Amino acid sequence: MMPIGPLMIEHRLIERMVGLLGREADRIAEDERVDAVFIDQAVDFIRTYADRTHHGKEEDILFRDLDDEDLSSKDRDRMEELVREHVLARKTVGELVEAKESYLEGETEALDTLLQKLDVLVEMYPEHIRKEDKVFFPASMEYLDQAEQDAMLEEMWEFDRQMIHEKYESVVEALESETEQ
Repeated sequence: MMPIGPLMIEHRLIERMVGLLGREADRIAEDERVDAVFIDQAVDFIRTYADRTHHGKEEDILFRDLDDEDLSSKDRDRMEELVREHVLARKTVGELVEAKESYLEGETEALDTLLQKLDVLVEMYPEHIRKEDKVFFPASMEYLDQAEQDAMLEEMWEFDRQMIHEKYESVVEALESETEQ
């Protein structure tokens, strides 16, 4: 298996969540009411799975290794564009959380901001995934020999094995901080 295989499989789950985000945005626009639990679960999914786990493997392993290769200017530009989109997703999720909190504090105008942030994610992710799956990922494998691909795939498996520990260590640390105050 090529190292892009697991990344493309992860894209399928991210696409499912993006579909849920779109349906939730439609429901919020119709009902003018935010389901804070849904937003919290979606944010946790995006931050933990889509960003830390998935984008983490892309940025910390695939892109890192490709950065050492003699990429064409087109491929290097595309890689940098993908990283900028990851940064945009992180920023948008942070703004989504802020809008949800403002809405819960009674600021009804925050509803529009929350919907706008959901729309950014729903619009951005499908095109971002398409660029990776159909354009950048296939091109990127041309720069790596079989041994490099195998080593990268093994590093990705190890990265995944550590993620559950990282996730729940941060949960415990956050709870400890809250109880110490």
